[in-house]
Amino acid sequence: MTEILIARRSLLLGAAAVTLDAGTSRLALAAAETDRRFVFVLLRGGMDGLAAVAPYGDNDYARLRGNLALAKPGETDGGLDLDGFFALHPALAAIHPWYREGALLPIHAVATPYRERSHFDGQDLLENGTRSPHAANDGWLNRTLSLLPGDRRLGLAIGQQVPLVLRGAVPVASWAPSAIPAAQPGFLDLVREIYKGDKLFEAALASGIAASDGASVALGDDMKTMGQPNANGAPRPAAAVTLANAAGKMLADAKGPRIAVLELGGWDTHAGQGAARGRFANAATMLADSLVALRQSLGPAVWRDTVVAVATEFGRTAAINGTGGTDHGTAGAAFLAGGAVAGGRVAGRWPGLASGNLYQSRDLAPTTDLRAVLKGALRDHLRLPAAKLDTAVFKDSGDAPPLSGLIRV
Repeated sequence: MTEILIARRSLLLGAAAVTLDAGTSRLALAAAETDRRFVFVLLRGGMDGLAAVAPYGDNDYARLRGNLALAKPGETDGGLDLDGFFALHPALAAIHPWYREGALLPIHAVATPYRERSHFDGQDLLENGTRSPHAANDGWLNRTLSLLPGDRRLGLAIGQQVPLVLRGAVPVASWAPSAIPAAQPGFLDLVREIYKGDKLFEAALASGIAASDGASVALGDDMKTMGQPNANGAPRPAAAVTLANAAGKMLADAKGPRIAVLELGGWDTHAGQGAARGRFANAATMLADSLVALRQSLGPAVWRDTVVAVATEFGRTAAINGTGGTDHGTAGAAFLAGGAVAGGRVAGRWPGLASGNLYQSRDLAPTTDLRAVLKGALRDHLRLPAAKLDTAVFKDSGDAPPLSGLIRV
């Protein structure tokens, strides 16, 4: 299905950029047939899973990590204990209580089928949901949308463009705030007149206006200030937090989307990674703050029916490198969060960090297929058939059966 991008739609509406289906003028964020929400948070750059969820109970952890090793829980700048063996990075303190309430599930030693170390290829494979980079031009989350009941546009990308994971035959929307002033009264009437009778743009414009109206209803007064400088000089929330807050409000709307994608960068920590502080801590703080903003804007009722999956293209090397960082690796950590998650434990099989247990003598060995994690969440949360997950969503993935027990029943 042909899609077009009305680039920086704020030129027309002072609001958002929206990916539109050129063949329909239906409301882009139409009423959905499911109350369950699914949010995919894509961490670009290769998050260090051994920093995010530190295995402080492994005898080889401190030796390999050197100055990057977190202190033990209870010590100065120590990790936040999870189960007596793993600890959450202190920069993720804002979501640590979620673990205790059962709304956070870390999964360790997890990886996609990718075994090389290119960001571009690793991210492409993570998003296309196949065994190989560039093996598909659509994403597994768009294919998920195609299996949901009804003829609804349920997908939303938060950002200036739709990432591969959400591209495909099912129409989706994208939204981002803009600092461009709103159009003058009557301007849209002129634009409508210009495109009147145009088979391609008339329908797309109508759909875009409807999408912006839907976002305006969901965001309320926030729509007027997002992307604008703060009048009193006070610091505004970071962009990622602002986007997460907006995503939650649109997902919470009864006529809003049910599936959304957020992207966070800053995880390629080759140098100056730091332990409790440094580049990794900065990225982790942004992640935690964004997740908290998402939860708050969803509200308690919607949060109960929400699953947030957080994943990256690959992990990082087990040992510290010569520049105080870590290099591209293999296995790492992922997270499931949300009121629908059966958390409060660390999932996955821990392979250990002894020299003989490392993948290619340098990386945390993969023991859990990320596709199995995602398939388990989609099957049990969105009620998708396992057979379709094996063949349509994650193509040719029968060797990675959905993990059970990830979602509350």
